[in-house]
Amino acid sequence: MAVDRRASWLKGVLDLLVLAGLTRGESYGYEIAKTLADAGLGQIKGGTLYPVLNRLEEAGLVSSEFRAADRGPGRRYYRLTAAGGATLTEQSGLWLAFDESVRKMLTQGADR
Repeated sequence: MAVDRRASWLKGVLDLLVLAGLTRGESYGYEIAKTLADAGLGQIKGGTLYPVLNRLEEAGLVSSEFRAADRGPGRRYYRLTAAGGATLTEQSGLWLAFDESVRKMLTQGADR
């Protein structure tokens, strides 16, 4: 029986995907999770997403602001910082090079 490794793969790239999701402007947790799900990455639960957001904020790659709502609970909005944008550019290049190497190996393996 084949093992589904997508959760492990996602864990390795989720920080980068969150940064990429914030390039369109500020967003809050549920909206970020929905963007990731809409991209075909599956449902990202709060217990996974919020530690990533906290880690990115502690690293200075995103900033956040809590805003009270007229109705219902307030929301914490996240936005990409200049350092986050630079990290996204650098790490995206590294990821795409890694992806190319993986594709090459998998293609060679499939051709056997």
